[in-house]
Amino acid sequence: MKNEKSTTNNVRIIVIGAGMAGILTAIRLREYGYENFVIYEKSDRIGGTWRENTYPGLACDVPAHLYTYSFEPNPDWSSTFATGPEIYAYFERVAKKYKVIEKIRFNESIPHCEFVDGTWKIRTSTGFLDEADVVIAATGVLHHPKVADIPGLDTFAGACFHSARWDHNVELEGKRVGVVGTGSTAIQITTALVDKVGHFDLFQRTAQWVMPIKDVKYSEEEKTAFRTDAQALDALRAHIDKDFQHFANAVIDADSPEMKQIEDACAANLENNVRDAELREKLRPNYRAGCKRLIFSPNFYAAIQHPNAEVVTSGIKCIEPGGIRTEDGKLHELDVLVMATGFVADSFIRPTTVLGRGGINLDDVWSDHPIAYLSISIPEFPNFFMLNGPNGPVGNFSLIQIAESQVSFVLQLIGQIRAGECREISANAKATADFESIRAAAAKKSIWATGCNSWYLDKNGVPASWPWTPSRFFEEMASPKLESFDQIG
Repeated sequence: MKNEKSTTNNVRIIVIGAGMAGILTAIRLREYGYENFVIYEKSDRIGGTWRENTYPGLACDVPAHLYTYSFEPNPDWSSTFATGPEIYAYFERVAKKYKVIEKIRFNESIPHCEFVDGTWKIRTSTGFLDEADVVIAATGVLHHPKVADIPGLDTFAGACFHSARWDHNVELEGKRVGVVGTGSTAIQITTALVDKVGHFDLFQRTAQWVMPIKDVKYSEEEKTAFRTDAQALDALRAHIDKDFQHFANAVIDADSPEMKQIEDACAANLENNVRDAELREKLRPNYRAGCKRLIFSPNFYAAIQHPNAEVVTSGIKCIEPGGIRTEDGKLHELDVLVMATGFVADSFIRPTTVLGRGGINLDDVWSDHPIAYLSISIPEFPNFFMLNGPNGPVGNFSLIQIAESQVSFVLQLIGQIRAGECREISANAKATADFESIRAAAAKKSIWATGCNSWYLDKNGVPASWPWTPSRFFEEMASPKLESFDQIG
C-alpha cells in the first residue's frame, strides 16, 4: 500500500518514534494544522526510554516540573524527581488526551528510508510501504543497550539481563545480586535494592562524582495548591529552571566559578557522607566533577554503606557460571547479574538505512562521527529532520525544553514547503561545516573535555554536545536562518 502523494497545501509527514519527542511532534503538527501525518513506533506502546526502562529505582535526574511539556503542566508529581512509572503514566495520559494514539502504527520499525524523486519512501519491518514529503526522526538518543564484551558472559548460570531489559519475573529478595556499571542507572538500582537483597556487589570500573540533591515529597496540600493556582506552579517551574540553568552554564566552561561550586559540592558530599576511609577512596574519582555525566542522588552514599553492599574495584577478568571472577583472582558468587552498562549513544536513527539525495548513505556521511546542522538537519538529506540529534544539549538541560524548541524550528522549515517557497529544504554544506567547526572548538573548553572517558566524547575525543548557554540555544531555535539552507523548487 502507498499513500497518495501530498499537495503543497497538504504536506505528508512521517514521524519515527512515539516517545517524548514523537508525542510532542504529533501535538504540535495538529496545532499548526497538519493532519496528513503518521507515527511509526517499533514497540506496542508509546513511551520511548520510559517504556524501555523499568528497573527498580528508575527516576529522572531532571526535576519533574521541568521535565514536563510547557503546555501540559502536571500538578500531581509526587516529588522533586519523579519515578519512571509516574513519568510513563504522564506521557500516556498526554498521548490519549491529545488523541496521538490514533496516529500511531505500533509494532512497525523502519529499517529503510530513502529519498527518491523528491519523496521520502520508507519500508517498515512488516513490509508496509509508505511515502511522504517530510520525515521527522524522533528516535531518541539512549535506546540501544550496550552490553560489555566480557569473556564468559553467556556462561553465567543465574539470571542475567541488561538494565533496560529488566526481568521482573526474577525474584531478588535474599539473592546475591551483582551490578556491572556505575552510571546513573547503576546508582539508582543500588539505592533501590541494597537493603532488599542478600548481598549486593557493585562492580566499579570508574568511580563517579555524586551531586547531592533533595528529593522533596510534595504534600497533598501542595499538590492541591498547584491544581488551583496556575501561577504557583509557574513560579515553581521558573525557580527550578533558574537552578538548572546555573548547572547548564557551568558545564560549558571548565574554568567558571559555577563549575568550581559544583565540584566543591560533590567533594564535600563524598567527604561528609562516607565514613570509612578505604571506601571513601574507592569512591573518589580521579577526574573533575562533571567530566562524565554527573550523578544526582540524595542517598547513594548511604546505600552503598549498607552492610549488604560491597564496591568491587578489581577489574573483571571473566564471568563464570557461579559469578564474576575479578583480576585479583576472587570469585564473587552471584545469583543475579545486571549489566548496567549504558547505551550506544551515537546511533540516533540507526540501524535504519537512510539514503539521501542521489543515494548518499547516512552511514557514510557519519563514518567519522555524527554531525547535523544545529543537531537537526543534514546536507543532501532534504526534508529530513532530527529531534535531539547529534551534538545537541542532551547533557545540559531538560530534553523536553530542547525538543519543544526544535519542533518549533522544524515546523518553520516545513512551513516553507507548505507555503510553496520550496519543495526541498536541508542545511547547506558550508553552514554545517562552519557550525561543526566552531562547536567542536567551543566544546574543548567544556568540563567534558578535561580528561576522562565518557559517552559524551566522539571517537576523536571531542565532546559531542552543545557547548554554549541555554539562552543561546533557544535564540538559535527561535527562527531558522534560511541562508544556511539549500532550497530547491
